[in-house]
Amino acid sequence: MTNAPVNSGLFTPFRLGPLHLPNRLVMAPLTRNRAGADGVPEPIMATHYAQRASAGLIIAEGTTPNAVGQTYANIPAIHRPEHVTGWRRVTDAVGAAGGRMFLQLQHGGRVGHPDNSGLVPVAPSPVALPETIRTPAGRRPSVVPREMTADDIRSTVADFAQAARNAVAAGFAGVEVHAANGMLLHQFMAQNTNHRTDAYGGPVGNRVRFAAEVTRAVADAIGPERVGLRISPANTVNGIDEGDTHRIYPALLAAVGDLGLAYLHVLFADPDQPLYRRIRDDWSGVLMANPDLRRSPALPADGGRSAGERLLDSGAGLISLGRAFIANPDLVERLRAGAPLNEVREQYWMYVGGETGYNDYPVLGAAEDRGRVLAVTGGRSGA
Repeated sequence: MTNAPVNSGLFTPFRLGPLHLPNRLVMAPLTRNRAGADGVPEPIMATHYAQRASAGLIIAEGTTPNAVGQTYANIPAIHRPEHVTGWRRVTDAVGAAGGRMFLQLQHGGRVGHPDNSGLVPVAPSPVALPETIRTPAGRRPSVVPREMTADDIRSTVADFAQAARNAVAAGFAGVEVHAANGMLLHQFMAQNTNHRTDAYGGPVGNRVRFAAEVTRAVADAIGPERVGLRISPANTVNGIDEGDTHRIYPALLAAVGDLGLAYLHVLFADPDQPLYRRIRDDWSGVLMANPDLRRSPALPADGGRSAGERLLDSGAGLISLGRAFIANPDLVERLRAGAPLNEVREQYWMYVGGETGYNDYPVLGAAEDRGRVLAVTGGRSGA
């Protein structure tokens, strides 16, 4: 990139429900495994998110709404009072730095292990994850999950609703329901992980029922203007094979389209892809698009700016970026100035803990900006 200032629609303000966002760049939820073993956010997480408060909106990492929903070790949670207290320290720091936050609610379903949660995972059907899973003792074979009963389904819906209330109590402006990336809600929608014969299995209308019930319960709990929904059509991560992708997402949107949600968040969005265009046309509310940057293993030199601008031109209202925000706490300022971006140090992305590769990425005018962040967080830079 050059050092010439950039004029882009990404830097224009946006109204998201009751929130006035200063720009359209959203920090996507990013699993970083920096919470305590008990799911309580660590102080370094307050520093991390406050450093990135110039994003129009921050969506905090996937956070479990109940104990059995835990995926990996050191994943944050939001189902006990100490979790609320820990997250309040984070939202206070981000608010003091001028930012706004949503919290992603993520239940792993079969993406879990007793060594991580102390519990046998639950899922729509007893179909194991087809790969090993990371635990504190290293990678272990996945276990066959327990098939959820009708009571399990009802209690899990209630857990999501309570987690949303807890998130608001912790100072979040809203929550994002995670129905993507092979997690529990996605498992209910996909043919290869849902072999049920009851009202939650079989025809596509049944398979989207659980995701719709969770989303509706969360919207009822805290207000739909505080709720986003995340989807990843045709994504095969975590062993998912949807089978009838072209039917799933029109059915899901029809089931939640009347709720008045804050936004729909589409992963790996490509304006040239027919299903993305169908989703865009079917969704009457705010569309948040995460550009598909998978064609190159390296982060683009512009961090995804040009891909985001194409999505804005095609009808998206907000653009979420992941890796670019990992490596550049001042991403908005860098993109606006046309400044070079830091490269992601992927060896520190997950599982390693600590501030290296987390809070020590340099910013433009590093000394001045670092002092500002430390003043609002009371934390350490790790640099």
